[in-house]
Amino acid sequence: MKRWLLSVVVGVALLAMPAWAEQKIKVGIAAGDGDIVWAKVREIAAKDGLDLTVVVFNDYLLPNAALDAGDLDANAFQHRPFLENQIKTRGYKIRPVGETIVAPIGLYSRKVKSIGEIKGGASIGIPNDPSNGGRALLLLQAEKLIKLKDGVGISPTVLDVTDNPRKLQLREIDAAQLPRSLDDLDAAVINTNYAVPAGLLPGKDSIAAESAVNNPYNNFIAVRERDKDAPWVSKLVRAYQNDTIRQLIKDTLPGQIPAF
Repeated sequence: MKRWLLSVVVGVALLAMPAWAEQKIKVGIAAGDGDIVWAKVREIAAKDGLDLTVVVFNDYLLPNAALDAGDLDANAFQHRPFLENQIKTRGYKIRPVGETIVAPIGLYSRKVKSIGEIKGGASIGIPNDPSNGGRALLLLQAEKLIKLKDGVGISPTVLDVTDNPRKLQLREIDAAQLPRSLDDLDAAVINTNYAVPAGLLPGKDSIAAESAVNNPYNNFIAVRERDKDAPWVSKLVRAYQNDTIRQLIKDTLPGQIPAF
């Protein structure tokens, strides 16, 4: 009788348990990086046992600091040159685990409609963080507005400018502030995730834009190195890298292209 009662109790307990216990995962993204997309990622991840919380940051420096401190489990906002600079300067043990999107950076202006209209001495805003600032300088060089020192790679600084025929004033400004600074500048190089919320689309509103072909600035999901092989990481990447999310990116994120 006791054995039978024990079997009944164990059976009831098993029925009361969920099919699996959801694992809570906190992911940091940058403002403008696709709330609709991440809502769908959260929905897909839930079917695989993950309970995602998405935290939005307005400062590029915070998501890696929060991940390193353990306040996040993952983030998805940056490209490799940015992360490599952060690792070099701050010693983070963070690594990419799955690509997300590429968002070509663009040069925008409310005062001129073409590169040719940019006058001598014009003020050009660029992001003040090293990797995106370098990315902006490479775009300006591609448009023959400046020339950079040979061999600077993909992360040049303003100190690497060797020729500035129009004597442009290069103003380094926080990336998130560039759209609202546009009225005070002749032009500005703005990241897509900050341009789109301000009503600016690369290709449509930009007077120049980075090529999306062979672009080294693909964004990705990143985690702490010690977590890279954790089962939840592959589940998170799988929740993002699928046909549903690919189509949603195309439908809801103007100027951004799936990188998987």
